[in-house]
Amino acid sequence: QVQLVESGGGLVQAGGSLRLSCAASGSIRSINAMGWHRQAPGKQRELVAGISSSSSTNYADSVKGRFTISRDNAKRTVYLQMNSLKPEDSAVYYCYADITIEAGPIRRSFEGWGQGTLVTVSS
Repeated sequence: QVQLVESGGGLVQAGGSLRLSCAASGSIRSINAMGWHRQAPGKQRELVAGISSSSSTNYADSVKGRFTISRDNAKRTVYLQMNSLKPEDSAVYYCYADITIEAGPIRRSFEGWGQGTLVTVSS
């Protein structure tokens, strides 16, 4: 069974920082892209940042220059360093990973998601 477990959310004042972590566990053969989405109340889920297996990154325009995504392949973990937080960054943050599992002759790839971690930025 594959799991993605997030941590690091919480309440912070505007201008503050938080670091989110998301660790993948289970019988994983490989992980390709990883990243973070977020969803605020009444809004659609949006991509925040993504990182490829070779550590190429992409960011939503709204977080460029403030957020940094990174990964530790040995730990199967993706991080999101969030600086200069704004109230509009408040949302549930979900990590994802493009995972390949292998059981005997069967290999299957899918996109796994974490359970979400709440980030609240007060003004």
